[in-house]
Amino acid sequence: MEISFPAGSPPRQKPKFHLNHKLTFLHGHHGQLSLSALFLDEYHDRLFLGGKDVLYSLRLDHTNLDSKEIYWPPLPGNRDECVQRGKDSQTECANFVRLLQPYNRTHLLACGTGAFQPMCTYVYVGYRGEHVFTMDPTKMENGRGKVPHDPSLPFASTLIGGELYTGLTADFLGRDSVIFRSLGGRSTMRTETDQRLLHDPKFVAAHLIPDNDDRDNDKVYFFFTEKAMEAGNREGAIHTRIGRVCANDVGGQRVLVNKWSTFIKARLVCSVPGPHGIDTHFDELEDVFLLRGKDEKNPDVYAIFSTISNVFQGFAVCVYRMADIREAFNGPFAHKEGPDYQWGAYEGRVPYPRPGVVSNTIHTKDFPDAVLQFARGHPLMWRPVYPAMKQPLLVKANLPYRLKQIVVDRVEAEDGQYDVMFIGTGSLTNSQCLNANEISDFYVIKVPTPITSLEISVKRQALYVGSPVGMAQLRLHRCETYGKACAECCLARDPYCAWDGTSCTRYTSLSRRRYRRQDIRHGNPALQCMDQNLSVEELDVTEDRVVYGTENNSTFLECVPRSPQATVTWLLQRDGRKEEVKLDDRVMHMEQGLLFRRVFRQDEGVYVCVSREHGFTQTLTHLSLEVLQGNTLSELLARDDTPLDGPLGVKGYRSWPPCHAYRSTNPLSHLRPWFKDIMQLIGPSNLPHVEEYCERMWCNDKLRRKHKSMLDKYRQAQDSARKTRNKGSGERNRTPRDVSNRQP
Repeated sequence: MEISFPAGSPPRQKPKFHLNHKLTFLHGHHGQLSLSALFLDEYHDRLFLGGKDVLYSLRLDHTNLDSKEIYWPPLPGNRDECVQRGKDSQTECANFVRLLQPYNRTHLLACGTGAFQPMCTYVYVGYRGEHVFTMDPTKMENGRGKVPHDPSLPFASTLIGGELYTGLTADFLGRDSVIFRSLGGRSTMRTETDQRLLHDPKFVAAHLIPDNDDRDNDKVYFFFTEKAMEAGNREGAIHTRIGRVCANDVGGQRVLVNKWSTFIKARLVCSVPGPHGIDTHFDELEDVFLLRGKDEKNPDVYAIFSTISNVFQGFAVCVYRMADIREAFNGPFAHKEGPDYQWGAYEGRVPYPRPGVVSNTIHTKDFPDAVLQFARGHPLMWRPVYPAMKQPLLVKANLPYRLKQIVVDRVEAEDGQYDVMFIGTGSLTNSQCLNANEISDFYVIKVPTPITSLEISVKRQALYVGSPVGMAQLRLHRCETYGKACAECCLARDPYCAWDGTSCTRYTSLSRRRYRRQDIRHGNPALQCMDQNLSVEELDVTEDRVVYGTENNSTFLECVPRSPQATVTWLLQRDGRKEEVKLDDRVMHMEQGLLFRRVFRQDEGVYVCVSREHGFTQTLTHLSLEVLQGNTLSELLARDDTPLDGPLGVKGYRSWPPCHAYRSTNPLSHLRPWFKDIMQLIGPSNLPHVEEYCERMWCNDKLRRKHKSMLDKYRQAQDSARKTRNKGSGERNRTPRDVSNRQP
């Protein structure tokens, strides 16, 4: 999961598992959930889930998990018929619930694929405060035109006033692409079968957005991608569309009977402007979220796009204003005189009433035939819709995962309003969310699975993340993850969080705490925390330790800043003076630290790793590098008596792990700090001896019994060697004398 606002900078926190789950639901009584629908009901304080042959209801006003389940398989005989028609019995021939919508205050409309024979029913969920969840299995309706036959095909729907508006492929073979209106008291409406209207579309979202206070003028908007007929020589080009119909459309009297007479569409452009008119276009729509404010007529439209290029994989988030969308629909229609002509803006007389609009004084059945014929031949608008600021809000390229789901929360901060985006990944790696300052990345579900749905509850300040294996609930704010210092809280630039004088806590605009500090726009801790303790001790990240290297071998000094947005500088401290480390082909600055491709004796010293971010400097670690002579390691590997508490006879000591740890399935999992030390000392010529050496040292019972006495002798030898070095004997790297050369 990623959370973000300004584009271009990496997330400030490395991906980690989000541990503040309040509720998780991974499977029910019938095995894996195979979650395919999720509906958050804020009125009933319930979360409804639909999966393979099953429905669930979860109460959100309980701290413990309170769930109810309804088993809902296909109708008798449908599963067998599905298999006989060549479909897979496990992944296709079941009732995958695809639609969950509130029908009224007490009932939920649920529709499933029904083993390639779609069916719908009404589920009784009770009144507010109750936890009732029942349905009558004998009262089923035909679900054709409401959900696809195939559980893998995309579709979009919205339920308005008891009428269901759906964009989908409505036949068994998945070829009849259509926008339907069903249910309710009016006759069923659909689009004509005409590629000029819909050309192999992939529907993503459907929403009602009113034009004004007159409900008769309400419009239903559909977001989808399709093959672009106006693309000219670029055969198979894909464009993203926003289409709309008038909710009051009832079709024509002689032309377009029971067909949409107000359907029009425009292109949604999401591109990075380039020099000389060359743009990078993101043409494949992945997800849409409407961020609604106090003015329900003008929500902000957030959309995730991906590229269809063979050159690179890229993703972008663009935001659109309703004023720009309406301007495109009120502009000229796209027109083509004939097969040999180019597409252009229609310059002739547009008939009245204008196609795509329902008048307050005239019914669509009263539209003149000329209006309906023009609407049939001109569904596309000439002007595209460009995003706000004419460019994407966020751009990602060459990611190891896909960006698939988005929800947005508008947050009040000390210095203004911020829109925080939560973006779910769709790869088969650990479920991940990305967040838009780019505040952080965090993993949500440890099981490898894509995120298929996101729902946000501003009321509960919670995020609901759905995947095929289940669902997780997370808090929107994670202030405790930013450490215990004012500087770290300020640098996070998280609009949910502020420094309250003692800790990083959730920001609320009503709070009157004297010491509250928050600066999302600049994140300058030197200014915000000037009267706070900014010492190294407060930040509690400084590390002091000794690192060993072998002469002429490679050595790595590890230092990873808390934030990828910080820049790292390495200083070398000698004789009380510090100077910046000179980088070249031998000494290289890497993302994880400082790499010596070959280390020399003159490289010895204390290396200080310093990070800088937004004017704030922080010392992260002190590493004392000591370089051993090249022949020291070979001598040590040949010995049988190297003390068990001192790896390879170097300064400092740690306990050797028990034999069973070495033989475990992941022997390095808890030995990694020690293993880094030994790997820094071995050269290519010593690699064949490492396994033999480890077996001898870790798994010899007699040597382990002699552990204590050998450790004492080892310490004495180290003390003696240290005194000798202080006298300038030149035996700096002398190893302890062999105290046990007998065979075990």
